[in-house]
Amino acid sequence: MNARDDDSAALSRAPARLTRKGQATRARIVDAAARLMIETNVAGTRTDDVREAAGVSASQIYHYFEDKPALVRAVISHATDLVLEAQQPVLGQLDSMAALRAWRDHVVELQRSRQCAGGCPLGSLAGELAESGDSARGELAAGFARWETALREGLTTMYERGELRPDADPEELALALLAALQGGILLTQLRRDTAPMRAALDTTLDRIESLTTDPGPRTVEAAHKR
Repeated sequence: MNARDDDSAALSRAPARLTRKGQATRARIVDAAARLMIETNVAGTRTDDVREAAGVSASQIYHYFEDKPALVRAVISHATDLVLEAQQPVLGQLDSMAALRAWRDHVVELQRSRQCAGGCPLGSLAGELAESGDSARGELAAGFARWETALREGLTTMYERGELRPDADPEELALALLAALQGGILLTQLRRDTAPMRAALDTTLDRIESLTTDPGPRTVEAAHKR
């Protein structure tokens, strides 16, 4: 990706510390690149496309990003932020079945409001970049880990309060919930219908609910014996 459409050219590294103006310029470049890469594809996005969309010069792009992989990593991080922010405040409060069901309704409504088009930005990037190299795959894995952590924290709180049975595994349940969501979004995008997403999430949430018990205190020591 360069001014001559040669994606192999190296770009100069961004400085470690940026002025407020520099931060704003870099953010504008990342936002423009994210829109192009998510809406079309990463491979076909050129420096000139990003330059025009961001309203910056090629030298400004070269100033902040050493090469295309560096820009792609910034886009993945940006996409992760957008995905998680779109689920707030419910994503940060998943410590009860009522809260989990409310989150389910929220993410389903997000897809319905978009006419089930576009899918998940992070999932779309993963579909294109998962086999492209360790750099992008690592950044994607970190993004999904942030998402999984938000789910796991609520389930862990339920476990430690005694609202999940001793044999429940918050980590496994969080992973299953994220996998159900991703698969559901993909089929929802293909079918232009939220039914697959609703079915996947409801089945997983029903499983979690089957592991609930009458709330009761469980000591932190007991919780960590698992």
